[in-house]
Amino acid sequence: MSTEILDITRRYFAAVAAGDIPALTDLLAEDLVWHQPGQSSLSGTYAGRDAVFGLIGAFMERSQGSFVIDKVGPLLANGDLVATTLQFRASREGAEMAMNGIDLLRIEDGRIREVWLFSEDQAAEDRFWG
Repeated sequence: MSTEILDITRRYFAAVAAGDIPALTDLLAEDLVWHQPGQSSLSGTYAGRDAVFGLIGAFMERSQGSFVIDKVGPLLANGDLVATTLQFRASREGAEMAMNGIDLLRIEDGRIREVWLFSEDQAAEDRFWG
């Protein structure tokens, strides 16, 4: 099982890096639950793949298309969960953000069913997203 969920996670991060929406559609469960941390206007729990795509669109809009994951660390599997460290950044006129984070994904039936995100400096991320 861990080989399969690691492969799904690798394909997910590759699709995010490439902006490959069809691949993301295949990898994310339709009933996906996404836990966006913090106190910004984008924070909260998003239910459903379409809601998550809306969130990703808001990231890109607010960052003027600059949001990227620069580095994905080792993938660590435990049952149906995969955790990894990562580095991400974004900028827009008058603001920049770059920090480390941790993503935790739950994989079920060959798709990502739930995602939890953790940021190194949540207050700074909240300020960036507004």
